[in-house]
Amino acid sequence: MPPLTVAGLLADIDAAADAGTAAILSRYFQVKPGGYGEGDLMIGVKLSTLRGIVKPYGRADLPLPELEEALQSPVHEHRLAVLCLLADRADRALKPRTADPAEVAAIFDLYLRNTEHINNWDLVDCSAAEIVGGHLLDRPGDILHTLIRSPLIWDRRIALVATHRFIRAGDSTDIYALAPQVLDDPEDLIHKASGWMLREAGKRVSPDELLAFLDQYAARMPRTMLSYALEHFPPETRKHYRSL
Repeated sequence: MPPLTVAGLLADIDAAADAGTAAILSRYFQVKPGGYGEGDLMIGVKLSTLRGIVKPYGRADLPLPELEEALQSPVHEHRLAVLCLLADRADRALKPRTADPAEVAAIFDLYLRNTEHINNWDLVDCSAAEIVGGHLLDRPGDILHTLIRSPLIWDRRIALVATHRFIRAGDSTDIYALAPQVLDDPEDLIHKASGWMLREAGKRVSPDELLAFLDQYAARMPRTMLSYALEHFPPETRKHYRSL
């Protein structure tokens, strides 16, 4: 079997392209003029197919500089594949038996150098928790408070979704610090991300903490954020907070 390479990965993705799927994905991810994905290039590879293509490359230790170059590809599925690989690699490097802090830090630095290319919600959501959240698990999260103030929507979504890694570890501190900063955000994708993380904090860490947050902020929260945050509460609780 020939060695696995970044060039081979991209070629395998290109070989799976489908014009009909590309048209569907282009509509779904709003690559139209004025859409949040404006200008992106979809070649038509579904995520399930993409993950199957990526799987053999997962333990090939592909060179990070070559992966970084591929992350700057104009093709959406190329970038998605690279981010799936990097997220899995960072997660593996955090596990006790395969711990490699230098690897995690290198992937984190690569990621933050390239947030302009991590420019749709699926790209953020498959990678931010493992790469950014994973690296920051035992470190100060100051960078999240820089990202949340960025004019780039994807930086702000990265900051929010990164907290999912902390929440899974039982720490909801950062999401409760970040969410108030996006109450007036103009982007629905930010309202969805913050509401999603608040919901997860209430479900995984403490429902009482989430209720206390809602007591303070529900009246100011965008309706999408509030709806997401309330999803796991009973109807009477949802009705109460929606009436504020």
